[in-house]
Amino acid sequence: MLSRLILSRGYHSTKGVFGNRPKPNIRYEGVSAALLEKRNSNSNLYRWVEAYRTHGHRVATIDPVKFQASETSSNKLPELQYTRYGLAAGDRIDPTGLLNLPQQQVLSMAELDELLARMYCGTCSIELGFIESEEEREWLAGRYEQLFQHEPTVSERREIAELMLKSQAFDQFLAVKFPTVKRYGGEGAESMMAFYWELFRCAGDADLRNIVIGMPHRGKLNVLTTLFGTRPAKIFKKFKGYPEFTSDAQAMCDIASHFHTSTDVTVGGKTFHLNMLHNPSHLEAVNPVSMGKARAKQLAHGDGPYDVQGGDGYRRSTVLNVQVHGDAAFPGQGINQECLMMANVPHFEVEGTIHLIVNNQVGFTTPAERGRSTRYVSDLAKAIMAPVVHVNADDPEVIHARKSIPDVYAEKLIAAGVFDQQDVDAISKSHQNYLTAELQAHEQYVPERTYFEKQWSGLQQPGDEVTVWNTGVDYRLLSHIGQESVKLPEGFNVHPHLQKIHIDARLKRLAEGQRIDWATAEAMAIGSLMYQGFNVRLSGEDVGRGTFSQRHAMLVDQQTNEIFIPLNAMAAGIPNAGRFELANSILSEEAVLGFEYGMAIDSPNNLILWEAQFGDFFNGAQIIIDTFLVSGETKWMVCNGLVMLLPHGYDGAASEHSSCRMERFLQMTDSRETTPDGDTVNLQIINPSTPAQYFHALRRQQIRNFRKPMVVVAPKTLLRLSDCVSSHGDFAPGTHFQPVLPDPDQRIEPKRVRRVVLCSGKHYYTLQAERKSRQVSDVALVRLESLCPFPVQAIRDELAKYTNAREFVWSQEEHRNMGAWTFVQPRFENMCERRIQYRGRPEAATVAVGVSQWHAKEAEEVIKTTLY
Repeated sequence: MLSRLILSRGYHSTKGVFGNRPKPNIRYEGVSAALLEKRNSNSNLYRWVEAYRTHGHRVATIDPVKFQASETSSNKLPELQYTRYGLAAGDRIDPTGLLNLPQQQVLSMAELDELLARMYCGTCSIELGFIESEEEREWLAGRYEQLFQHEPTVSERREIAELMLKSQAFDQFLAVKFPTVKRYGGEGAESMMAFYWELFRCAGDADLRNIVIGMPHRGKLNVLTTLFGTRPAKIFKKFKGYPEFTSDAQAMCDIASHFHTSTDVTVGGKTFHLNMLHNPSHLEAVNPVSMGKARAKQLAHGDGPYDVQGGDGYRRSTVLNVQVHGDAAFPGQGINQECLMMANVPHFEVEGTIHLIVNNQVGFTTPAERGRSTRYVSDLAKAIMAPVVHVNADDPEVIHARKSIPDVYAEKLIAAGVFDQQDVDAISKSHQNYLTAELQAHEQYVPERTYFEKQWSGLQQPGDEVTVWNTGVDYRLLSHIGQESVKLPEGFNVHPHLQKIHIDARLKRLAEGQRIDWATAEAMAIGSLMYQGFNVRLSGEDVGRGTFSQRHAMLVDQQTNEIFIPLNAMAAGIPNAGRFELANSILSEEAVLGFEYGMAIDSPNNLILWEAQFGDFFNGAQIIIDTFLVSGETKWMVCNGLVMLLPHGYDGAASEHSSCRMERFLQMTDSRETTPDGDTVNLQIINPSTPAQYFHALRRQQIRNFRKPMVVVAPKTLLRLSDCVSSHGDFAPGTHFQPVLPDPDQRIEPKRVRRVVLCSGKHYYTLQAERKSRQVSDVALVRLESLCPFPVQAIRDELAKYTNAREFVWSQEEHRNMGAWTFVQPRFENMCERRIQYRGRPEAATVAVGVSQWHAKEAEEVIKTTLY
């Protein structure tokens, strides 16, 4: 099944922007006049041929383990009866132009009926009728029918048989040597070896440079060791209870069926790189990750959607994405619909994906008749008009008391004289001997170091301390970047309102250098990273504009509808500068976040940001967060620097628009309660309260010599709050992200402070406004900008100023069973050696009340109990 949609989706730019190069408009000339004449003059015959193409799959013998009878047979299906179309048994037919045959020939009606049945009702069939494009249908039908004229050579048959026999020998070996280990064998799915074998041959012919594969558990170890070059000793050592990484790796490791490979494959004298990704046990979750990694490969090669060579030519991608699915999982997991819906969306399309659905009905927990409401497991793909090829991987005459697929195929080749029984036995015996030798060698096997190589060279896992990185930049450059971020080409018709509140306002702030707001700081961070050669990709729903109309990094001409990205215009004049990709996504969280994670793991030189429209919308992507983002490094030694921007803040907007549920992320960290954290934590969680802090956090992601994912508890009201600004000095060389911000109020004398309040993010400004209006002078407000790593030493240093303080309080907007309270309390008390009190909303079952008066009353109570 090929994810491909011939219909083009509209996009604002006809010229193309970084990451979306318009494909050449090749005009389809239609079916030739001669061919149309042939079909018109034989219209009844052509209708019959088309009936086979449309309905043949319904009676094809494509189910190797069919427990229910077919709906009918080909000689009973009314649509396939030639008499229905006014044709008679004695007719002699010249099917030229109606059917794709190697040469002109005249056939009897019975011969043509037999030929059509063999093509469309045998152990292979194809669905084309739902595809709207005539050009695509014509091409697919032609290629499909031509395949029946090709007979595999003796050499090809022997190679396929050898792979399947080795596959069977591997499963049999594991069953004997490791009978109690869950190994997800490939029994019943050995034919996928032939699929991969043909895929590799075609990859060489097509001059592909990369194949990126997402594959579930079943048969994976078999494929890895039989085809992909993984040593069985690695698998056996894991089964014996040993780690798969070298001793210097800070990793908890994972089960063998989640293993990956990254290797060069040479076929027919041509070499390409193969990536089979690590996959978690959650079915289908790896699929968008494989798409994202394939997209990142395209970026690295500068082809396909990233072809910036200009001119009329279009360099097709040399990267192929392949996804393998289980038959129940493909229709059952919604992430597959999300992935398919990205198939032709700008900034997410990967120029097609080949999908293999292994429909062996072995080893899944849902009975086939209860696993879907469609005829086929592949029917989901019809939504994007992807052609579907059905193949029976077995011989339909041995269905219930059936031999294995490799044995059946070997017997077929013996009967054809391609093999004899001694050949078959020798192949199986030889592979068994090889596996036995690998098992004996497992104790001497030393795990290979497969991480921090190639594009990751020079990076490492961090040490057990929190490091400080100089992320400041000369303001003259930052001011220039800020100005360029709103610079428009001559004649560009920007909306008058944006001219005033966005462009003119930004230029004024930059000139003053004193009131830099959040969006300007973000533009300066992104632009300065581009100056240093880093690519930046920002993905999410409506991110070009920004959910709160704060960003406007992508502007639209009000007359032509053409889009323009100013920062990329700036980068065009800078040698070796990075590019800025703005990816307005489909209304999806799980697949889109998986896609961005896939991009982030491929190259450390890409800063990948994903922004949720509201913070708690991330929960639609919880599977990706749990199984990849926060655990990928410790399970698989796969690092990533993905940034999640989650707008957060209690503003009276009720449950689903208030909280990013930071407590969930804090619970997923490996932060320690009794000893200080280091950069080794699996996840950084920050709640920055100033534009400069956000600026430094983004730059720090790329400047450091390691990569860690980061959750930014991002603002909503702070985007325009007049007090939430930074001055030029906050960005200067030598400045950096500060995990704790001291109380800036000059009225507060440390020796007179009786209570120290620790808080985070937006909540600080609410408390400060109340403290100022009531002239409270004996309460200090200390901001925790970093929650994880927990900044123990910075907190101690700040507390040392307040020698007479006797009360220490954690104040938050969130309910007591939410927010950072349960995370902060044990760490503060254990390592700062002081008791801390709670001030905030009481426990609740939902994030926020839905009555504005109740919200206001709660907010007032939090402020009052915190300060008085």
